[in-house]
Amino acid sequence: MKFTKMQGLGNDYLYFHEEVPANVSKLSILLSDRHYGIGSDGLIYITASATADFGMRIFNADGSEALMCGNGIRCVGKYIYEKGLSKKTDLQIETKSGIRQLHLHIRNGKADSVSVNMGKVTVSDPKEIVIHGQAYTLYPVNTGNPHAVIFTDEAGLTLPEKIGALIEHHPLFPDGVNCEFVRVCDDGKLRMRVWERGSGVTMACGTGATASAAAAVFTGAVPSDMPVSVELDGGILELRKEDNGEFWMRGPAEFVYEAEIEMEGV
Repeated sequence: MKFTKMQGLGNDYLYFHEEVPANVSKLSILLSDRHYGIGSDGLIYITASATADFGMRIFNADGSEALMCGNGIRCVGKYIYEKGLSKKTDLQIETKSGIRQLHLHIRNGKADSVSVNMGKVTVSDPKEIVIHGQAYTLYPVNTGNPHAVIFTDEAGLTLPEKIGALIEHHPLFPDGVNCEFVRVCDDGKLRMRVWERGSGVTMACGTGATASAAAAVFTGAVPSDMPVSVELDGGILELRKEDNGEFWMRGPAEFVYEAEIEMEGV
């Protein structure tokens, strides 16, 4: 199998330009393992689409299928452009959470960064959950993926490793949830760490950054008419809310390497 490893702010996936195989869940578990496999947050397949320029399907490191990935879709745009599959700088990509628009920012013939229309985001009223006797207030957010945003202080940024899995599998979220721990900085920037549903702690999460920005706007922590910088473990994403309520996200996408692997017993 030939694959391309790519990353957006350290959120790394193995990319395949082909239709999704029947054994994809098993493949994703095996290949994503960082000790016995290649190592990644999951697999992304770039496929044909009847309704958009291309399709995209995402499989987490635990074999489950994700609906959308903001960092992953930026890499899809770079892959398509630099592999010569299309020379459009504006692309439509079909995902499990709908069609997403991409704009590629080209420099010296390369996609230097990619902007993604993340669509309209729904923030619900806060809920309180109790874990190990400690109460936490979270904001449920729907970006196409389910998220739970918790505003915290600097010390709270250590919480993903401690309670991320417990929130993902909390009865409040029967289908699981991504969880963001967010500190609002004095300069209006957001510092965010994430526990991703199906993958655990990751370097970055584009839909999570979008959810965090939307929740910050919802609570009045940041103004709605100004761009928001979200700092993740892997770097910074820029978010802005349009007048129509849609969020656009801009960030980098990078090739890591290409290789071929032969798997036995899969």
